[in-house]
Amino acid sequence: MNSASEMLLSAVVRYRDTLVARSKAIPVFLSNRMAWVAIGWLLFVVPLALLKLAFPAVAIHSLADAKPILIAYSAIIVAPIAGYLIATDAYGDKYSRKRLDFHLSFYGRWNKVSEDSARQDSYFGPAGFLASLLIGLLLNVVVRTGEFFLAVPAMSAHAPDWGMTLFVTMSADVVIASFFYMAAFVMALRSIPLFPRMLLFAWSIDIMMQLVIAERFAQVSDIPPGVVAPLTDLLTGNVTKVLISIVVWMPYLLLSRRVNVTYRFRTPA
Repeated sequence: MNSASEMLLSAVVRYRDTLVARSKAIPVFLSNRMAWVAIGWLLFVVPLALLKLAFPAVAIHSLADAKPILIAYSAIIVAPIAGYLIATDAYGDKYSRKRLDFHLSFYGRWNKVSEDSARQDSYFGPAGFLASLLIGLLLNVVVRTGEFFLAVPAMSAHAPDWGMTLFVTMSADVVIASFFYMAAFVMALRSIPLFPRMLLFAWSIDIMMQLVIAERFAQVSDIPPGVVAPLTDLLTGNVTKVLISIVVWMPYLLLSRRVNVTYRFRTPA
């Protein structure tokens, strides 16, 4: 290897090490500033909910008319916070960090190490690409919620069957997805060994919800033609985004040394 190649390789290694060192500040920041993250979430979602409530697709004449909207929007606002708090409480002791009896990742040759040895490894912790995944999980909740408020009109109690079906099923989709993605976020942040499985579960639930919504609408009559195409595009887009996430992140979750050290307590043989 000539000197120019050595210098280039050295520069690349230094740049990589710098990025990894900087990325280690992300989980620390998130661990210490989740209250601010929650405040930012409320500042984002509450005005959207109030705006949609002020201009419903079907007129509101009384508080009872607004009940479906109030319940749905309240659940959407609370879901990610509840997911975070419940997961934090459930995975806050040492027993939640015990090594799993078996792993779903079979590729490669690995040596099992103790939890203490894994924690002393330089690859332990949600840094590097894992830090990007943490940010991605948070942004996924924000983007999915924003898409819901942009695409789904607020339906009062006087909405037709197809309108109420649309509103209820799409609201449930956002609530369930936000809850489980935030639970996965907590497990990733706290280096809980179950994290890869929880993320796989969240992906599976997300895809299943799109199929359930499509099947439910197949049973509803009198759907306006102008609703079918946008709804199909929305459901297809949701499935596509999940599949892209799986294609991008699954190889990393299976093969990454950092993931295996952090969540499986094993190092390359």
